Amino acid sequence: MTTLSRRDMLLATAGAFALPHFLHADDSDKFQLNYILGSCMYGYTDVREIVPEVKNIGATAIDIWPKVHGNQREQLDDMGEETFAALLKEHDVSLGCITQYKLGPFGLQEEMKLAQRLGCQTMVTGAVGPKDLEGAELKAAVAEFIEQMKPHLAVAEETGVTIAIENHSGSLLSSPDSIRWLAELRPTKHLGIAFAPYHLPQEEELLCDLLSTAGDAVAMFYAWQHGMGCMTKLPKEEELLQMPGRGELDFKPILATLREIKYEGWTEIFMHPVPRGIPILEPTAAVTEEINRARMYLADCLA
Repeated sequence: MTTLSRRDMLLATAGAFALPHFLHADDSDKFQLNYILGSCMYGYTDVREIVPEVKNIGATAIDIWPKVHGNQREQLDDMGEETFAALLKEHDVSLGCITQYKLGPFGLQEEMKLAQRLGCQTMVTGAVGPKDLEGAELKAAVAEFIEQMKPHLAVAEETGVTIAIENHSGSLLSSPDSIRWLAELRPTKHLGIAFAPYHLPQEEELLCDLLSTAGDAVAMFYAWQHGMGCMTKLPKEEELLQMPGRGELDFKPILATLREIKYEGWTEIFMHPVPRGIPILEPTAAVTEEINRARMYLADCLA
């Protein structure tokens, strides 16, 4: 047997007793982003190839998208719930979110039952209602939308799902005031906001104010900026300006605000390629590498 000196023993065991950074006495050090991997970042890639990447980007869950952005929701139907659940279990991954713009906010009832069967607690969709309203008219329209949502929110409560409405441009929920009204008027925590900086003015102070106001109404935060947009084909280096750390948006104050509000929802590093349905980069490993580059930037912002 090899005899270790007391000094060697202390050096060998130091790592075992070292506290990770989020267990320090300072409460601020406990804050972490809860990463989720958006399947559409890989386009129409086989979901069997995407699921192993979840852990590779420091996430615990996957957000599956249907066509046209991805087709992993359709792949779920093709393989069956049991096979899909087994795939997730094999890689120790959970289904954290189903994005369903196609069904809309009033067409999610059966989808929420599927989500319940698969242990999924978040669903992202868009709002329905008039556009380009302001002031009292906007508040009334948001209130009317929430009223129309009540039968669906009852199912959300039964199934344990939070319906997160994205602040998508060209929709009822697109302006800063509409976000404030939804956060204030929501009747249950099963109605939330999928907060997308891309669709808002690229002003850090405004974004921080909105996050502070919305508070725990935010169920999904897209780490996503406008860059040069995603509606026309651009050179790849310009298209990638949507990613954190590449465009001009400073995420440092934004993440500081998430820390201040003790944000516990999902964070999805995100962008849209042109055309939709293709991976943001080729091959699969390159997508993962780019997400990790953005994640390291966000870690630096938090530090």
